[in-house]
Amino acid sequence: MTAQGGGPALDEIALFPLRAVLFPGGPLRLRIFEPRYLDMVRAALKSGSEFGVLRVTSGGEVGPAETVDCGTSARITDFDALPDGLLGIACRGARRFRLAIRRQQSDGLHVGNVRWLEEPPPAPLPPQFEQLGRLLGELLPQLPDEYGGSEQRLDDAVWVGYRLAEILPLPLADRQRYLELEDPSARLRMLEEFLAQWRAQTRGRGA
Repeated sequence: MTAQGGGPALDEIALFPLRAVLFPGGPLRLRIFEPRYLDMVRAALKSGSEFGVLRVTSGGEVGPAETVDCGTSARITDFDALPDGLLGIACRGARRFRLAIRRQQSDGLHVGNVRWLEEPPPAPLPPQFEQLGRLLGELLPQLPDEYGGSEQRLDDAVWVGYRLAEILPLPLADRQRYLELEDPSARLRMLEEFLAQWRAQTRGRGA
């Protein structure tokens, strides 16, 4: 199926702006209270559809906001009523996308027409980055329980890069750049450089 002009068809999805970057395979927990998002969650649960998470660059998550145009779709994996009466949902990152057109519905929900980005296939972790796989293996047991619910692929360059990019203390703008990178080795190389700088700064503060 193609869009007018011969390009790939655009899919329409609901959009959820957040001050966060979601990676494919990554966990996401949300507290839902606005009517527009409660309706979005109901529709997603009923149809099994995904919604798009986009990083907020200015403004707020609740009010008007500017966002990036590259994000990741989220699929709801669980939900429950929280002690404060709000709806809690657990999600898992699914597919990266680039936003082409955005509009706002009468209920305030933003929806967008998106092009799905091709995901690189699993690739063996290159020998020069094996230490990153070992580091991730040491960090995962210390992370929240939602990380235990996903398959661990410590020998996969794509998976290791995504997980480190989401758990290391990176600025959100850097996380966004790692999300948009197409080359898994380039992502790992940049993460290795970040870790070297971060460790040097940490040693310097401790001196």
